[in-house]
This record gives sequence, C-alpha cells and structure tokens, in this order.
Amino acid sequence: MPNITGHTELVGLMAYPIRHTQSPVTHNLAYDKNGDDVIQLAFEVDNDTLEPAVESIRALKMLGSNISMPNKTVVHKYLDDVDEAAGLCGAINTVVNTRDENGNVTGKLKGYNTDGMGYWQAIKEEGIDFKGMRMVLVGTGGAATAIAVRGALDAIKELHVFNIRDKFYERGEEIVELINKETKCKAYMYDLADKGKLKTEMQAADIFCDATGVGMHPLEELSNIPDGSFFKEDLIVTDTVYAPRETVMMKQAKESGVKRVYNGMGMMLFQALIAIKLYTGKDTDVAYMKERLGI
Repeated sequence: MPNITGHTELVGLMAYPIRHTQSPVTHNLAYDKNGDDVIQLAFEVDNDTLEPAVESIRALKMLGSNISMPNKTVVHKYLDDVDEAAGLCGAINTVVNTRDENGNVTGKLKGYNTDGMGYWQAIKEEGIDFKGMRMVLVGTGGAATAIAVRGALDAIKELHVFNIRDKFYERGEEIVELINKETKCKAYMYDLADKGKLKTEMQAADIFCDATGVGMHPLEELSNIPDGSFFKEDLIVTDTVYAPRETVMMKQAKESGVKRVYNGMGMMLFQALIAIKLYTGKDTDVAYMKERLGI
C-alpha cells in the first residue's frame, strides 16, 4: 500500500451496503503495483444520497468512482456523458472524471459499465468458449443487465432471464426486447416464482448465473434455487457474489456434482482492472493480482 501524500489522488466506491467489499483491496494492490499515487476508499451511498456523492467527485477532483447496488441504474442522471455500451444496458458501474490534454481532471463525468466485460473475461480465463451457448440468468439489476447485454453482443445463442416480479421486472422485459431487436441472441423473460420453468431451462442450459444479491449479506443464508435437483453435472454455474466466497447456491451446485462452479471474484477482478485502466491509463499484471488475491 503506498503512503498517502499531499499528491495522492482518490477513487471512490459508492454503494449500500458496502462494508463487505473486496474492491479497495483489489484497486489498491493494482495502484501500488503500477506505481500510482492513487487510493480507493468505500463510501456507503444509496439512491437518497447519490446525487451529492457524485457532485463530490467534481468538488474533490477525484479520479472517479466505482458504482454498485443500488445505484447502477440511476447514477446516469447526474453525469455529463455515458459510454455507448453503458447506455445500451442502462447501467453504470464506473464514473470517470475525464482529463484534459494536460492530464488534469476536468469535472466532466462520464459513465461506463465494466461489469459485463469483467464477467465474460473471467469466463474466458477459465478456458470456456461461450459462443453459441444457452444461458439462464437470474436477476435484472445493473450487473445482470450488463452480463446479459454483453453476452448477447458476444454471441450467446439463447438467454433465459428469470426475476421476481419487483420494480426491476419490467426493466428486464425491456432488456429482453432490446436484445432480440439489436442482436442475434434469442432472449426470453420469466417469473422466478415459476420454479418448474426455471428447472426446465436450467436442465437445458450450458451456463447458469445468479446475478442477484441473494447469497451476500444480509441474505447469505438464502438461495434462489430450491434444491440441488435443478443442477446438472455439466452445467457451468456462476455467482456474481464474492463475499462470501462460496454462497448457498454454489454449495448446492457442488453437492449435486457440478464441477465448474465459480464465484464473483473473477468478475470483480476483471471489471476492476478495466476500470483502473479508465482511471489511470495503465494495464495491470493479471497473474500478480490473482496470486495476491488468492483467485
């Protein structure tokens, strides 16, 4: 960890809850490795306090901030510009305080989404060619939407999305419609309460992802999957949760004989490394980061 000086620049992480996060460890390892006088700190920010928190990026001349639940789908309202991919999926997880030709931050904030890229890069790192695969995805929040859109753009063949009928369900229907309109992927939307349909689609799928907060604090004792019979041994099972490292859902899958079960650490790492490059312009040694983080 670098010593904090009068020249140290700040990157934030704005979410709620957030004290469980691994992100500052990841970012600060990378900044140290790259020789950057930069530090990331986590701030508990929800929708009610998001606007003044974003304004603090300008006021404090921060390099930017990562954005997580529940702010990903609303932060765009407080930004000056949004990257095309982030605009397409309607969710932002990285806000960059853009720089001028002299390298100074300008106060003009631009939003990006590195979640989808991070998730699929982590899959590639496991030697999995996901093109042409059939996916079941639980969730329609910011991370889930980014995974869905990026997967569809990168040649997932079919996408079967499940979500509870909450305020995000309609948004899920809109994303499914967008994917069917803008990509070659065939996408479908279902009510997560229909466990029979969920089981049928999971049995027919190549890859499964739970992209909800179920499995992390305060829901660490819960799973969206009723029991192990929903899994098949050759299914690729992923969870976007990384704290705890093994969720109830992951345990169910392993106990059912599934061999390829992955938590959210890979996605967390690669979305972070992409964001770090947006902040500093530097690539980071992936092998070094995996070794230090125990991935």
